Amino acid sequence: MQRPWWMTAIAAFFVLSLLLNVPRDLLYPEYGNVEVWLGFEVTGAAAYWSAPIHWAMFAVGAWAFWTCKPWALPATAGYAFYVAFSHILWNATSPNGGGWSAGLLQAAVFSAAGLRAPVAPFAAPLTNST
Repeated sequence: MQRPWWMTAIAAFFVLSLLLNVPRDLLYPEYGNVEVWLGFEVTGAAAYWSAPIHWAMFAVGAWAFWTCKPWALPATAGYAFYVAFSHILWNATSPNGGGWSAGLLQAAVFSAAGLRAPVAPFAAPLTNST
């Protein structure tokens, strides 16, 4: 099966996310000391111990797109909606957030990506070319 270019691009995005986030979380305490889960900030030990969950999600995403798993695109769309919802909550509840209007704007961007993903014209079913 030949991997479509867009699956390679998304896999590369996930790998790039890993290459940026893992060293940042481990080497820079000001970044590694905060994680956001369901829109709420966790800090300290909870952030340190939960960061690998984010890394694992990106690693699984990279693997899924690289190996053309059929569930990769719907799972990524679902994650985009989760991120959109989290941005609304984070902006509304965090002292670092920008309020409801910023949260809704950010949520619109992530929701658009989530809506676009499963219906994209390049998201045709994968076929075995052997």
